[in-house]
Amino acid sequence: MSVFSLVREGKKDYVHHDQLFKELIHHFFEEFLEAFFPEVSEYVDFQSIKPLSEEVFTDMHEGDARRLDIVVETRLKNQDAVIIVHIEPQSSTQSDFHERMYLYFSLLYNKYRKPIIPIAVYTYDESLEQREFNMSFPFHRVLTFNFFTLHLRKKNWRDYIRSNNPVAAALLSKMGYSESERIQVKKEFLRMLAKMKLDPARQRWIYGFFERYLKLDEREEGELMKEIRQMGDAEMLSELPISYEEKGIAKGMEKGMEKGKQLGKLEEAKRVAKEMLKEDAPIDFISRVTHLEPEDIEKLK
Repeated sequence: MSVFSLVREGKKDYVHHDQLFKELIHHFFEEFLEAFFPEVSEYVDFQSIKPLSEEVFTDMHEGDARRLDIVVETRLKNQDAVIIVHIEPQSSTQSDFHERMYLYFSLLYNKYRKPIIPIAVYTYDESLEQREFNMSFPFHRVLTFNFFTLHLRKKNWRDYIRSNNPVAAALLSKMGYSESERIQVKKEFLRMLAKMKLDPARQRWIYGFFERYLKLDEREEGELMKEIRQMGDAEMLSELPISYEEKGIAKGMEKGMEKGKQLGKLEEAKRVAKEMLKEDAPIDFISRVTHLEPEDIEKLK
């Protein structure tokens, strides 16, 4: 099943959501910190980034193994101090999540004995946003553990549309917008993507992520293209290496797809798939973005 399949949200779907965010932050780690945690980004030496092997800890209480999503080692600028950055995307509300963040912090510190920057990314719609874990008694406060948080639904999407940041563009789809703003959000996303000059593989990756969470219906797509033509942006958007005809949003666009280019599009899709395989993107994600069958992508390995 594709990670982009919209079905009733169960445990596996939350795993898919968390995996998508893990892939996004992993491939655009520097851009993520620059967009949402500039106070951290200012001090991090991104030339020293070293992803650590996936950390798996056994939860003795729950009786299962838990894998930490993103753990990297780096340094602070102009310093020899080695630090750990731990980022944990969370797609569902959990009453004990703040305690789990503290548990992860403790286990990481026990293993590495390095300063740790803990970050939680809340991707759900509910307003709950935990920021700390406390342990205290009526007679004494034992500890207060604070961690950085990013609650996307509480972010105003308009604050990021002038950014040249691919992570900010992708995450517009999860920020706080109303139903009536969906078309406008998509239009601003396309403008951002067109201006970034990313390579085709990364542009398709960002586009696929955005569409997972904000996919317009046929009527909305028609309104979108009408607005694009009126604003004179059609030529700029047509330069994107994404087939808007295939996605049903470019009907009437002057630069259409000729039937004789089908073979060329297939070769382009295979080329993009190979680039995404190099980035260790999941097979089902590549299939959704390139429209190639999973079996064909497996052969490209």
